[in-house]
Amino acid sequence: MSTTLDLLPTPLDYAALPKADLVERIRRRKEERNAVILGHNYQRVEIQEVSDYLGDSLGLSQEAAATDADVIVFCGVHFMAETAKVLSPTKTVLMPDLRAGCPMADFVTGDALRRLKDQHPGAAVVAYVNSTAEVKALSDICCTSSNAVRVVESIPRDQTILFVPDRNLGAYVAEKTGRDNIISWDGYCYVHDDLILDELADVRARHPDAPFVVHPEARPELLEAADFVTSTAGMVDLAAEHDALIIGTERGLVDRLTRKYPEKKLLPLSGAAVCGNMKMNSLAKLAWCLDHGEYEVRLDEEVRAGAERALRRMLDLSGGWSAPTSEEAALEEAGVRPRGCGCS
Repeated sequence: MSTTLDLLPTPLDYAALPKADLVERIRRRKEERNAVILGHNYQRVEIQEVSDYLGDSLGLSQEAAATDADVIVFCGVHFMAETAKVLSPTKTVLMPDLRAGCPMADFVTGDALRRLKDQHPGAAVVAYVNSTAEVKALSDICCTSSNAVRVVESIPRDQTILFVPDRNLGAYVAEKTGRDNIISWDGYCYVHDDLILDELADVRARHPDAPFVVHPEARPELLEAADFVTSTAGMVDLAAEHDALIIGTERGLVDRLTRKYPEKKLLPLSGAAVCGNMKMNSLAKLAWCLDHGEYEVRLDEEVRAGAERALRRMLDLSGGWSAPTSEEAALEEAGVRPRGCGCS
């Protein structure tokens, strides 16, 4: 194993190093920088193995904010690293690859949202957390897939709502709340929007007794055909309750739950439902990131403060954020860490 921490010029140079060298370099440089590594559930297994915390974007940012780390390295996509900076303004936030973005978040820009707000004066803006910091800053409140209905119901029924950026989640919320004054942005998550009824018919033909659960980011026709519509966390709960389940979300969650419950029949709606953007980070890029202190995520303070207001309003409404339960922590440890596939 190499005993030097000499800087190498590019991530490609790091990719030529043995995995053991990269892991040791990351460990040592993390200690030197007093850094914490956040690994999103959809990351490669090699990233998850060296992460200090694993989970979803908002929870990870909250975990990091509660630490005494000086540096946060977010292995996820760009809006997630922005959220970490929003909640930890005095910490340095780094990303291993700036190209790791979220196509759904990129559907709406700050300028476009300003124009829509001008067209609908007095409307309330609800921003799904899968959005940029600039969009959050222009919004009244944020939401997650779990609390979107509750957030919308907190707004007066006669007030128009601009829901960004996911049209499918917006349509789901409109149906659940019975409101006809929700204007949804025409954005979507390509992983969930690509799920189709033909795939469901095929898997149901082979497993007719398995109920079907789907994420609300999927198309309305799939939601109508589902036995359950819920968030990723809700899917984890359903997997614990059922011996068979067809799961309509990112493929990695099925792999993770199958490892947790090998005796159960947990089936992916689509084997092609994989988020390639999440997989852009690698061990070599992470080592390069820690060595060079790049890429740093910076936010204008006005944008950061505005985004924090929208996030805090959501957290206040939903009772705030809480650390994982012991059962959830056990699932993370058993299903994601060394034996994980790199996604969930």
